Amino acid sequence: MEGEGDSICTSLCIKLGCIQKQPSHDRTIYVDNRIPPSIDAYVPEIYPNNRVVSSRYTLWNFLPKNLFEQFQRIANFYFLCVGIIQLLIDSPVSPATSIVPLVFVVAVTAIKQGYEDWLRHKTDKEVNNRPAYVLRNGSLTRIKSMNIKVGDIVQVQTNHGFPCDMVLISSHDPQGTCYVTTANLDGETNLKTHSSLTHTRSHQTAESLSSLHAVIECQQPIPDLYKFVGRMTISRDNGESAMCSLGPENVLLRGARLRNTPYVFGCAIHTGQQTKMALNSKSKTFKFSRVERSMNKFLLIFLVLLLTEASVSTGLKYWYVRQPKIGQPWYVPDIQKDLDASVSFIYFFAFLVLYNYIIPISLYVTIELQKFIGSMFFGWDGQMYDEKTNQRAKANTSDLNEELGQIEYLFTDKTGTLTENDMVFRYCSVNGAKYEEIGGMLCEVSAVGRPSEPRLKFTDKMEEFLTVLVLCHTVRVDHPDAMFGGASSMYSHSGMEYEYQASSPDEKAFVEACRRYGVVFHGTHNNHLEVTFRGEMRRFKLLHVLEFDATRKRMSMIVQNEKDEIYMLCKGAETSLLDVSITGERVTTLNHVNQYAVLGLRTLMIAHRRLTPEQFEEFDKLLTDARTSMQNREEKLEEAFRYVEKDLHLLGATAVEDKLQDDVPKTIDALREAGIKVWVLTGDKEETAVNISFSAGHFKQGMVELHLTKVTTSIDCADEIRKHTQRIEQSQGRRTQFALIVNGTSLALALKDHRTIFCELCMQCVAVLCCRMSPIQKAEVVRLIKLSKNSPVTAAIGDGANDVSMIQEAHIGLGIMGKEGRQAVRNSDYAFAKFRFLTRALLMHGHFFYIRISTLVQYFFYKNIAFITAELYYAFFSAFSEQSVYDSFCLMFYNITFTSLPILMYGIFEQHKTPNTLLENPKLYRKIARNSRLSIWNFIKWISLGLWHSFVFFFGTFFLLGDVTSPYPDGKMIGVFSFGSIIYVACIIAVNLKLCLETYFWSAFAFIGYVISGLALVSMSLVYTCIIWPNWAVNHQDYYKVFTTTFSSVTVWLSILLLIVLALLPDILLRVVHDAKYPADKRANSKYEDAFSMSFTKHSGKLTISQVNTLDN
Repeated sequence: MEGEGDSICTSLCIKLGCIQKQPSHDRTIYVDNRIPPSIDAYVPEIYPNNRVVSSRYTLWNFLPKNLFEQFQRIANFYFLCVGIIQLLIDSPVSPATSIVPLVFVVAVTAIKQGYEDWLRHKTDKEVNNRPAYVLRNGSLTRIKSMNIKVGDIVQVQTNHGFPCDMVLISSHDPQGTCYVTTANLDGETNLKTHSSLTHTRSHQTAESLSSLHAVIECQQPIPDLYKFVGRMTISRDNGESAMCSLGPENVLLRGARLRNTPYVFGCAIHTGQQTKMALNSKSKTFKFSRVERSMNKFLLIFLVLLLTEASVSTGLKYWYVRQPKIGQPWYVPDIQKDLDASVSFIYFFAFLVLYNYIIPISLYVTIELQKFIGSMFFGWDGQMYDEKTNQRAKANTSDLNEELGQIEYLFTDKTGTLTENDMVFRYCSVNGAKYEEIGGMLCEVSAVGRPSEPRLKFTDKMEEFLTVLVLCHTVRVDHPDAMFGGASSMYSHSGMEYEYQASSPDEKAFVEACRRYGVVFHGTHNNHLEVTFRGEMRRFKLLHVLEFDATRKRMSMIVQNEKDEIYMLCKGAETSLLDVSITGERVTTLNHVNQYAVLGLRTLMIAHRRLTPEQFEEFDKLLTDARTSMQNREEKLEEAFRYVEKDLHLLGATAVEDKLQDDVPKTIDALREAGIKVWVLTGDKEETAVNISFSAGHFKQGMVELHLTKVTTSIDCADEIRKHTQRIEQSQGRRTQFALIVNGTSLALALKDHRTIFCELCMQCVAVLCCRMSPIQKAEVVRLIKLSKNSPVTAAIGDGANDVSMIQEAHIGLGIMGKEGRQAVRNSDYAFAKFRFLTRALLMHGHFFYIRISTLVQYFFYKNIAFITAELYYAFFSAFSEQSVYDSFCLMFYNITFTSLPILMYGIFEQHKTPNTLLENPKLYRKIARNSRLSIWNFIKWISLGLWHSFVFFFGTFFLLGDVTSPYPDGKMIGVFSFGSIIYVACIIAVNLKLCLETYFWSAFAFIGYVISGLALVSMSLVYTCIIWPNWAVNHQDYYKVFTTTFSSVTVWLSILLLIVLALLPDILLRVVHDAKYPADKRANSKYEDAFSMSFTKHSGKLTISQVNTLDN
């Protein structure tokens, strides 16, 4: 009874929404929601509807949720607390001085986020209301997309997107195949082939589908776009059932689009927020830049300073009134009578309010705008546009702009990153004989140095070798004249009309090479691979595909020829195939592979194995059981693959050329000169990787190579590391450069047992090459350096899915828009088409981003020190009575209006050096390394200048226009608000002039920023001081006519001019000394060299920003 009671309570809680029902490990879906008659009782699962919700807010939760998110920022929360304190105590200044700027900042952010969310709501509504066709009561019914339920059979027509994740049941093609594009999911634009199960592909009409009885079992939704584990059980009319495995090739994902196929039918398996597209819409792990960390440290320092000032002022207040020579004025309340802890806190909070503007509230908003617009400049750079691929640079985030200027270690992939990933078949080794391609013909290389001779007739061994090349792949055949179904019904005798589409450039190179030799692959028809050998058609029944994976490093296919002979065809890396090969020219082939590797070519070995019917039947059962398993499918598949991929006969090897991209050596040299250490991490064999490193300029002639590649035990690994370390230490003073070469096996031992000494060895080498690496090892190497001593800033660049782990691990992830999909680009922070664009991305954009934001951050703290310190000085002259020297109006608009626009324009457009200067002198990048512009000494310099300016303005005004001097003809003296107004105007002018001294590039936008700020100061001050405001708007009229009366005196203006010159003398001297020391910083006053003009031009449909030379006439 107790158990039943608990169950009832749990069920009730789930229904009421108090707790969530934990999903089972797998889900069971009945196709068309038809329950098989064999099931007596069925409790339906509750799945989310298909409503797309990409918005963050609703009409009801926008205000509380947005405010909660914004007040998680320390500055916003701080000013909220100060505003509340001002409302609770007898504040020395109007609460509006804190509340109005806070409301402005919060409102601007809320409006921006609200507008963005409104756009998301608009898009969601459009998507949710799109028409969809589902099978209901035996016929197709039109419904709204959001009403699709799990289990529904959905029809999707050509050029339409899939409204949910669905298992493909059938298509217009009798073979059950269809073609889709996944650009919205992973950015790939090439067509992908998906197929239905053999048992369901005949159900091509609504009537036929009504008779389909099937159950789908699959895992719960996961974000991985390329993984799906499931199975389908189809019930036949005779009572029998067939169980078939389901994989990614059987699943159509929401976000993909149907192409070249009139229609398909599918069963909805994931809907709404459980689709893979929705699961991948979640934000990535947030990365912080060094500038942000420094900024938070400065905020903490200023907060401590603020609390210190408030505490000291409170203590001095009590000390001051207790002095017998001073006493307490009759017009000030006797605080000694009210001396207790609560009163002390009130006085402390009053001083806290008075000095609180030392914390810059508008800093975050300004930085957000500056970073966002800066990231747009990154994408608009026309020099980073690749015409060949029609790709422009892309910033996936704006949070790390300045970190591009701080990189110390760059980890790069080789294939597709340093190279073009455009493979060309060059050589092969067949049964111990070497062949090369000359003029599109396969020629045998003479062993005695004579010219290679064309092979006009293939030997049996050559045919076996070419059979593996032309069959063992996943290449799709397209015909340019085929409208639907690819090239399934359009043959070409020569095959030259075919367009081969492949996910692997190697496979495409193999099939195209075979076509040149007269062995033409025509595609798959009725589950048969069709190939013509010099005009003779041969058909091979496809039995199984053993997909490639990074662990096995090989791929296999099992086919049956027309003689009913069953063969397993296999290709893979030599390290994976030699161990499982027992016959063939193993030694000779390995020697040939090593020779090809020395030439910098990519190599693969080719093998096959004939299977007896009994062996195939046993393996078929083992593989079918593994593929239909819902638990540990990957482990079972691996075991099945190991069972059959053995006892191979080695046929030979291939060698393909992958050319270097343009300017790779020049780019690596520039990065090295900039102080960036470049490491190459690749899965290629050692000889190939070393050769490419030399040709790419990663390794230089004269470098001493240190090898950590042939160790098999942890002890040997440690000995080798220590030996190499001693060799480096012994060569100190000789300027010897060392290059370290590590393979995957040795790396695993080093990372497991000897991380510290291995890291020290690596960091002493000029270049490091890691070969034969797995994707996870790439990430581990990045993490090793990332967490090493001094915590250097790391960047990782790659183009394929195997590079995603290291891209996500590094501080900065860079993606190359290559030929291996868009996974790297999707997971990167910044992406572009070519490796050579790194120089502009780092040496120019990174340099500019860092200089701009480092100056912006320090300038904000400086100008607040220069402004608010006068309140502290004035406290000594006002008996610490919490009287403010500034009117509330001045406190309110100083940061958000009068000094905000010029620094924003500086942060967007400043170029302290020309782009050409930065690109031609990579060493300049070293000067900003290690966050040098935000060092503690630079911070002290800026704060000292701020203190000096505040000292000059306050005491200069006091001595020039104090008690004994009248600036007016009638002899009247200035009052406290006139005194504060003079300091205020002098401070605003001076801090803006200080920014002028920091500026080296004057754009029209910079001028506009200063003009708008100046006009705002004059106009807003006149409006505020020349109008008698109602009491609800202003609680006093003490500032009435103060501005016009004070600044009608020429003496006041002369005093301001004198004080500004005196205050800026140190800044002028610093600028003169800096320009004398670094003359390259100087720009001709009338020339805007290589400036980015804001002229947006259409360039292949993309917005670009033109780089022009503008001369001031």
